[in-house]
Amino acid sequence: MFSGIVEECATLVAMKKEQENVHFTFRCSFVGELKIDQSVSHNGVCLTVVDLTGDTYTVTAMKETLDRSNLGLLKVGDEVNVERSMMMNGRLDGHIVQGHVDQTATCVAVDDAEGSYYYTFRYAFDPEMARRGYLTVDKGSVTVNGVSLTVCNPTDDSFQVAIIPYTFEHTNFHAIRPGSVVNVEFDIIGKYISRMLQYR
Repeated sequence: MFSGIVEECATLVAMKKEQENVHFTFRCSFVGELKIDQSVSHNGVCLTVVDLTGDTYTVTAMKETLDRSNLGLLKVGDEVNVERSMMMNGRLDGHIVQGHVDQTATCVAVDDAEGSYYYTFRYAFDPEMARRGYLTVDKGSVTVNGVSLTVCNPTDDSFQVAIIPYTFEHTNFHAIRPGSVVNVEFDIIGKYISRMLQYR
């Protein structure tokens, strides 16, 4: 479980394909605090640490994860947003994030907001999935590349988020441009409510 408050950007330093799996090796400042079997969110995808070597760590993504997220598009040198699992004895600064990416979305616009930025994302709309809570609502929560954000101006297949300078500088939002593919996790609360309403 995560909060969507990104700790930093980790740099991809190596990739190794093994059958349908890909092993990703990253470098970040907290490698020395990690343990084998620990969960870390990568662009919003929960992955398990499988190896530690000096100042790097390795995680493995299977085909399902690669197909559903933007991890399969990564290249050595790319930055990903990372967050260690949430500690349950503190404040929840973001929202409840499972680290289970629902689908990808594409950035279609980045607009200047006089110091901050509005990013617009479009995703494939499926009416059946929407009935099950896979959608955005105005002022609701959404996770983009692991970042907990507030939705504005949602439509059936798009939404905007406002990015302040701190978030722009300390996450990989500074690398997102029109055409960039991001990971999206819709709010788990909305999914539960939609599911319960089906049984009313």
